Amino acid sequence: MIETQERGEIMDNYEINRDTLIILPYGLNKSKIIEKNQEIIVNKEPMDIIKYNCEFYGSTYEGRHFGTKSIMNITHKSPIIIEESRKIICFPTASPRQNECAWVILNPIKNFYGDSNSTNIIFDNNLVYNITISIASFENQISRSYRLESILRKRLENF
Repeated sequence: MIETQERGEIMDNYEINRDTLIILPYGLNKSKIIEKNQEIIVNKEPMDIIKYNCEFYGSTYEGRHFGTKSIMNITHKSPIIIEESRKIICFPTASPRQNECAWVILNPIKNFYGDSNSTNIIFDNNLVYNITISIASFENQISRSYRLESILRKRLENF
């Protein structure tokens, strides 16, 4: 059962799922998960949630990061394949080592717009969420993520 912020409950772990939109830093050592219909607070930093989910789906973050580097020669701010069969791919908004780094899930993004300071993401449920990343950086992260998805899709089709 998902415990929501509205009920004042906090979770210790979180499994990324088809409703997950974005994972945000929230205070000290916590994250706010924005889902299609609710917000959830988790007692882990965003990077720890990403690492937990890589392991939950059978790999490590380091393995996923190395895989992206091998496929695309990207060494920093790499998109990560969380789970292949459901095509769950996410990307960081800053260096994952920085406290302000959020992780955006690629699939539910419908559109986006912004300027040199921030980007508004329109998700497929029409929720608009503003994050502090320039539109140019966000477009770059989107492009990298779709490129990774395309390579993965072609490899799975040829298998």
